[in-house]
Amino acid sequence: MFATSPSAPGTPIHSIQTMRRKAAGHGGPLTKILVANRGEIAIRIFRTAHELAMHTVAIYSFEDRMSAHRQKADEAYQVGKGATPVGAYLSQDDIIRIALEHGVDMIHPGYGFLAENAGFAKKVEQAGIAFVGPSPECIDQLGDKTKARDLAIRVGVPVVPGTPGPVASYTDGDAFIKEYGFPVIIKAAMGGGGRGMRVVREQSEFKSSFERAVSEAKSAFGDGTVFIERFLERPRHIEVQILADAQGNTVHLFERDCSVQRRHQKVVEVAPATHLPEEVRQAILSDAIKLARSVGYRNAGTAEFLVDQIGRHYFIEINPRIQVEHTITEEITGIDIVAAQIQIAAGASLPQLGLTQEAITRRGFAIQCRVTTEDAAQNFQPDTGKIEVYRSAGGNGVRLDASSGFAGAQITPHYDSLLVKVTVSGTTYEVARRKMLRALVEFRIRGVKTNIPFLFRLLTHDTFIGGKTWTTFIDDTPELFKLVQSQNRAQKLLAYLGDLAVNGSSIKGQSGEPGLKDEIVVPPMQSREDPDSPKVLDTSIPCEVGWRNIIVEKGPEAFAKAVRDYPGCLIMDTTWRDAHQSLLATRLRTVDMVNIAKETSYAMANAYSLECWGGATFDVAMRFLYEDPWDRLRTLRKLVPNIPFQALVRGANAVGYTSYPDNAIYDFSKKAVQNGLDIFRVFDSLNYIDNMRLGIDAAKKAGGVCEAAVCYSGDIADPKKTKYTLKYYLDFVDQLVHEGIHVLGIKDMAGLLKPEAAKMLIGAIRKKYPDLPIHVHSHDTAGISTATMLAAASAGADVVDVAIDSMSGLTSQPPMGAVCAALEQCNLGTGIRYADIQALNLYWSQVRMLYGCFEANVRASDSSVFDHEMPGGQYTNLMFQAAQLGLGTQWTEIKKKYIEANELCGNIIKVTPSSKVVGDFAQWMTQNKVSKQDVIDRAESLDFPSSVVEFFQGYLGQPVGGFPEPLRSHIIRNKPRIDERPGTTMEPIDFKRTKAELRAKYGKHITDTDVTSYVMYPKVFEEYQSFIEKYGDLSVVPTRYFLGRPDVGEEMHISIEKGKTLIIRLMAIGPVVEGRAQRDVWFEVNGEVRAVAVEDKNSAVETVSREKATSDPGSVGAPMSGVVVEVRVKEGAEIKKGDPLCVLSAMKMESAVTAPVSGHVKRVAVQEGDSIGQGDLVVEIVH
Repeated sequence: MFATSPSAPGTPIHSIQTMRRKAAGHGGPLTKILVANRGEIAIRIFRTAHELAMHTVAIYSFEDRMSAHRQKADEAYQVGKGATPVGAYLSQDDIIRIALEHGVDMIHPGYGFLAENAGFAKKVEQAGIAFVGPSPECIDQLGDKTKARDLAIRVGVPVVPGTPGPVASYTDGDAFIKEYGFPVIIKAAMGGGGRGMRVVREQSEFKSSFERAVSEAKSAFGDGTVFIERFLERPRHIEVQILADAQGNTVHLFERDCSVQRRHQKVVEVAPATHLPEEVRQAILSDAIKLARSVGYRNAGTAEFLVDQIGRHYFIEINPRIQVEHTITEEITGIDIVAAQIQIAAGASLPQLGLTQEAITRRGFAIQCRVTTEDAAQNFQPDTGKIEVYRSAGGNGVRLDASSGFAGAQITPHYDSLLVKVTVSGTTYEVARRKMLRALVEFRIRGVKTNIPFLFRLLTHDTFIGGKTWTTFIDDTPELFKLVQSQNRAQKLLAYLGDLAVNGSSIKGQSGEPGLKDEIVVPPMQSREDPDSPKVLDTSIPCEVGWRNIIVEKGPEAFAKAVRDYPGCLIMDTTWRDAHQSLLATRLRTVDMVNIAKETSYAMANAYSLECWGGATFDVAMRFLYEDPWDRLRTLRKLVPNIPFQALVRGANAVGYTSYPDNAIYDFSKKAVQNGLDIFRVFDSLNYIDNMRLGIDAAKKAGGVCEAAVCYSGDIADPKKTKYTLKYYLDFVDQLVHEGIHVLGIKDMAGLLKPEAAKMLIGAIRKKYPDLPIHVHSHDTAGISTATMLAAASAGADVVDVAIDSMSGLTSQPPMGAVCAALEQCNLGTGIRYADIQALNLYWSQVRMLYGCFEANVRASDSSVFDHEMPGGQYTNLMFQAAQLGLGTQWTEIKKKYIEANELCGNIIKVTPSSKVVGDFAQWMTQNKVSKQDVIDRAESLDFPSSVVEFFQGYLGQPVGGFPEPLRSHIIRNKPRIDERPGTTMEPIDFKRTKAELRAKYGKHITDTDVTSYVMYPKVFEEYQSFIEKYGDLSVVPTRYFLGRPDVGEEMHISIEKGKTLIIRLMAIGPVVEGRAQRDVWFEVNGEVRAVAVEDKNSAVETVSREKATSDPGSVGAPMSGVVVEVRVKEGAEIKKGDPLCVLSAMKMESAVTAPVSGHVKRVAVQEGDSIGQGDLVVEIVH
């Protein structure tokens, strides 16, 4: 191995072996050592053996064939073929066979397995091989704890009161318990490591604990012998490292404090022991030497003692082997204990090695932590799997002893969960403790859970800091389990990017790749002092001047008065909400608002408000963008402190689509203001005043500006339209004013308000309420809204809605540049600079390109909106949904059905969620080829979408003019009808209990605003939490990387927090792993190669041909394509006509499939999660 070709004849060939022996300076008789163990201790021994110029041999089980210790030896051989993973290392005869066949001189047993097996030691010596450890007779005498106790008693070393010998059955322990009482500890006579130990505190536990201890001892050591001792409360565990030679010389290497244990397994060890009185220390050291000499001990061993709370020490046992924690003794003494073991086994004496008691000194302190693959949050449950990332600690005073510490290592369930021993040394205990903390912080281990979060808590606990722990400290200190988990941000991000690379974007509604792959340029703003100079405005800090100051300093009433007193016409910019909701399916991410936020604080300083929250943005943020809507509000608030933020709020529905208990609405409103919201634009989708009263009161009590909105439908200038007349609107305004609102909103959600109607409506309101601020909102679907906004302003409106030019028009709002320029010439100036609009527009034109993959196919104005009255946001969303449901070619038909559906509902006000009812109804009618007359004729037998049924029940409130009958009765049948505000009868939310439940499920990071999100959208919130648990917080990822499939070789710079940037490069996408539909995706992260396993969803797809329903009435087919979200029946169940069979969901529209006939269920053809097409068989009923 490592041989080189000679450069000339006669030149010797040097190998690693000859170089080792030359460097060691000797050629001793024993040159080849086998380690009868695995993992880190095997590697530890190999390293010292190599330093001693020895040749090393490893053994390994089949399950360990990829383990690191096999590669660290010069030779390696499989042992115990056909045996269990543990049994392989207990195969004594096979180990000796391997040693003899390969010329081994010495066998080191390490710790565990056969280390304390006297029979094995004897076989080794009988085979003519040196055993690195005590003699077989000594092992036999000390390895059995009952014999060790007898020895201690004979030589006058104090022991814990216990049974005089082994206890064969639990009844044999009765006499001892009667004399000494509880608590007691049952201990395995053979072995250690905490196995075969049970603490018993009362009689009722004794029998079962005894039986478990015997069983565990037999399994671990092959010997079920146990004995019983009095259990000491809160003792310290102090052990002494012993070295002895064959000539009778014995020395100690001082003591270690091993008190920090769990289930009698040591977790953290310290050397020397802190706060140990010197007289106690010397007594323990002296007794350890006395015990070793009394049995003629040879080699390394450990004498273990308990020290009670008043300083009395008691002998427990001598471990006749090397200990896991020997490293800290090596660090404080400078002595290589393993080297001493090997040399003593080879015949050296302690004086020859320079190891006399006078020569052995200690320096400073050392601490060892055992890093294990255990999850402390789950009662230290061992974790298994592949290590995806492994970055270890290092530096001054840090020592690592590891085996499987590398990326790609497979952690199996077969062996001890120890991953790496971290040993640190320092001049004082506190220096060492801090160094350990630093070392643990440096670790990055991903793919398996570790106990590092627990070790952090332990090392920072006051008791540990004080150095005054005891053996049950962990069990007695529950606060140690309040863990701070690693965020694992990089690996989670790679999992997302890997999925993107393999499967493409999973964001619903995305078609193709982002339209812009370059970083968006933020344009400079003109200097305020000299617009013509090249000097630009400093926007490094936000603007502080704006209308919000009035709200903060003087309150909502003063703000409303100031708005009314303003001589011009103010604007609200909808770019941050309704504009992208209307054009881009509400998919605009927070990061793209943040990047222009400070510039906006200057450009829009005189704006009435920025609409940035509420409406569909709340649920879409979680549902599709995987962002926290509250974080959006808080983040933008910090960057734009001067401009009022406005949210669209659905009255008694807040930002949801259903009714909630009243306290949920008050809670939402209060938290919204606390997190940065200023103006609540409160509306109701049916103009139902009872629903609005709740939303108005909640907004006012929260301290917000209450802008109550009248939803506009019909055309007051058209005498043919008699339902929604000018009188209707004026009467409704009267009711709102009576509620004490601050501002009146006119919400023209479909763009139906024409200029002349605007003059009539605004003029009449202004005449009746001269001091009431009026805010007008519209959509440009028909291309008329710019003229409407100008007409409204001239008639007395105080605020009109606009969007930045590149995000305006079509189903969005009118363009800001045009409206502001026109108002300037009407002496109704907005106070918004034209140059600033153009600067912002440059930014948003790039954003529009970036999000081009969400654009609906709306190319021009559509004046047919005056017929179908579809809201602007719904127009684009419904077009998208229709395409997803396979109805894209029937858009014209859907618009016609929308008109019919609206008529069937009673010509209602249409805005979310009532517009969704009409939209679901229209799509259902189109899918099922059902006409308006068909609905009227067959309503009692048809399966309607859930939203339609709930509307007719009254869950949204009462529509203007009431529900059409008998259609309502035919649709809801025997379901309850609600004829009052739905929330009045609902039980209040218990927020405290809900928070506790969410924290129990998701962790301590759950906040009060998370609870509110859950209350509004339970299922969406749960799915969002599952997503971030898997992929982390992706809100920091630039949109081009969030949406776009990365290219191989592409370098991505992603800042995860201030001062921390990940430089990620996609290196390769591996082939599909056969039988698993999975690919490995390779990345380079800050120069380090990492791999993630990604499911290839395309290779996993199976083509399933589903059975279609027949014309038989009992053969029930799906009324629409969708996903089965719930199955309500089982085979053999008796059902009645109208009973629900299952629930389908498609694009947020749920529909119950009901039984068309009575009978019993012969067959259920679907299960939850199935994707099915229209007409596919759902259930077969025998009738």
